[in-house]
Amino acid sequence: MSNSLKPATGPTSNHDKWYFGHPAVWVLAPFALLFFFITALRRVFYKTGIKRAYKPNAPVIVVGNISVGGNGKTPVVLALAEYYSGIGLKVGILSRGYGGKSDFYPRLVSHTDKACEVGDEPRLLAGRSGCNVVIDPKRARGAKYLADELHCDVIICDDGLQHYALHRDVELVVMDDRKVGSGYLLPMGPLREGQWRLGLVDALIHNARSMPTFDNAVAPQFLMTLVANKFVNVVDPTITRDASEFAFSSCSAIAGIGSPARFFQQLKLMGLNFTNTFPMPDHHAYDASDIPRGTVLMTEKDAVKVKGFAHEDCWYLPVDAHLAADFYTLINTKLAQAGLAQVKNR
Repeated sequence: MSNSLKPATGPTSNHDKWYFGHPAVWVLAPFALLFFFITALRRVFYKTGIKRAYKPNAPVIVVGNISVGGNGKTPVVLALAEYYSGIGLKVGILSRGYGGKSDFYPRLVSHTDKACEVGDEPRLLAGRSGCNVVIDPKRARGAKYLADELHCDVIICDDGLQHYALHRDVELVVMDDRKVGSGYLLPMGPLREGQWRLGLVDALIHNARSMPTFDNAVAPQFLMTLVANKFVNVVDPTITRDASEFAFSSCSAIAGIGSPARFFQQLKLMGLNFTNTFPMPDHHAYDASDIPRGTVLMTEKDAVKVKGFAHEDCWYLPVDAHLAADFYTLINTKLAQAGLAQVKNR
């Protein structure tokens, strides 16, 4: 195994210390101030019309966050795609394709594409959603392709809350139990925008057990429940197993997501015990040496990257996001205001 494959030894990492505001981060305060001025100036340019946002011929829902790292956006995108496909709309999903190296853009993602080419999240979204998934670092160009060439009725943008070059009709922020961390801007802390932004979006979705509280005014808040399905074999997805079948096995768990500890905790809540946990950086580029021997449990996002070299005892856990009916009512109201007739009576 590679040197990067080391079991977690404690709940606190250097990343956690930075995320929650170790005193040492104050040396980065001048850079955070510079970041503030640059991003503020950019917002002013778009607000005053010096720069213009592209408005595609389909309403856009942006699912993003104000902090760096994964918070659970992908399950929300899948839930929205399933809901709007279920009411008869043609849904397009837009991503910048982070972590992928495609030779051309915009690129329509196939469920057979390699994650190293299109990115792990777009590859997962294409395999799970059954919708058109397009990657393009220039999101406005990708949105135009989805609306004009693929004739999508609604576009769900995976991330891109701060990508003001693309007009949006609905803005959603997904947060986990880390909330805003230290509350400092990059690179001093994890925030891409100040906490004031939470009051301007259309809804906050919390990937947490309980509803958090904030000192400042925020948008309507909703709890998201992640419901785990059966474990699926990475090599042969036709083979599935219940969690109970791993109860007496010696397992290892790996996770290359924004908060690996969240996945490990989920496994524990399912009654599973494992000998080792291997937290990896978000979007980690796996190789065969990263995969432990024996039974290995991982996220679906990890599975799309290791499928080509995983052994036969590797399993991933698909999850579905459940959101309250009034959440969809709120989004439908916004989409109806944007002119999407199919949602007006729902």
